[in-house]
Amino acid sequence: MLFSQCTIAGAWVIELAPHNDERGRFARAWCSVEFAQHSIDFVPLQANIVLSQRAGTIRGLHYQVDPSPEAKLVRCTRGAVFDVIVDLRPASVSYRKWFATQLSADNGRMLYLPAGCAHGCQSLEANTEIYYMASALFAAKDARGLRYDDPAIGITWPLPVTSLSEQDSDWPALQP
Repeated sequence: MLFSQCTIAGAWVIELAPHNDERGRFARAWCSVEFAQHSIDFVPLQANIVLSQRAGTIRGLHYQVDPSPEAKLVRCTRGAVFDVIVDLRPASVSYRKWFATQLSADNGRMLYLPAGCAHGCQSLEANTEIYYMASALFAAKDARGLRYDDPAIGITWPLPVTSLSEQDSDWPALQP
């Protein structure tokens, strides 16, 4: 795996380093030793699969608060997404900043986001699927979110929004 630091403190873009041969390819998608070598303390406790049927679908921006904060390792397994991190950690040098990258089944790229950051994505193709591992179990009482179009964050989404859950449309904006 090839690790590249993001503009969000503690977040990483991770590229696969596949071995290709006549059978196809093999690539490591997670390794506790390689993560530790990059000072990433990540132990997955839950894995989730998300399918967005329409291009333009936005999911998020989601996060969990204490006592259930979660780090995530996100990978697109079909189609493509515009994947976004928003740093919500007040003590962070990148507080209230956002970072995005394209994850696709073709590029195999992954995005690691530390606990205390919100995560969201927009599907760039129909029938896009993402698979992500989380360091905490889902806890509805600790689940939070922010508006995808919050002017205090200013995310530039690549496509018009075609689908958004009622919950995601009702999240509050950040206070100035």
